[in-house]
Amino acid sequence: MKKIVLINANPKPDSFCKSVADTYQAMVEHSSSVRRFNLSEMTFNPSLDVGYDGLQPLEPCLVEFQESLFWADHLVVVSPIWWGNVPAKFKGLIDRTFLPGVTFKFEADNPQPVPLLVGKTAHLILTMDAPQDLLTQQAEPVIEHLDRYTLKFCGIETEQVTLFGSVVMSTDQQREGWLAQVAAEANESYPRIA
Repeated sequence: MKKIVLINANPKPDSFCKSVADTYQAMVEHSSSVRRFNLSEMTFNPSLDVGYDGLQPLEPCLVEFQESLFWADHLVVVSPIWWGNVPAKFKGLIDRTFLPGVTFKFEADNPQPVPLLVGKTAHLILTMDAPQDLLTQQAEPVIEHLDRYTLKFCGIETEQVTLFGSVVMSTDQQREGWLAQVAAEANESYPRIA
């Protein structure tokens, strides 16, 4: 049975990202083990106040999240793009939990990090208010940040990126179509057991 960590990285308790995460979870929980994290329900200091110069104790939800990163085979990130980036609280989750000695490490005299989450995969599902013809352009820096400079840095390979927008201008029918796409992608990756 596959082990999936599903993150709803929208800090709002009710959002289209929540609907996407709900849909994905409903499609995979019958054939996979899912640990879900809703950023809106997590209480922690998003600031890495000491940087890497000292230890900053992790709040219980961060301990659980960090442990789940090691447990998981696959990571699904559902995040909005705000101001060309992920929400600040989601960035804080990354800053506080993707730590040296935990998700990567440095070895003496080697500037290249050693990734500690090798063998895991990811699916990024990003929503935004940009018009359809600008989705890729607006998502590029976020994909670079999440894929290359976070996940890949720690050994996680992004297998798929899905973009939805403009959410603010979308109709109920468009959103239903996007949720159907999420369901199809989830089922393709992790088909239901008959």
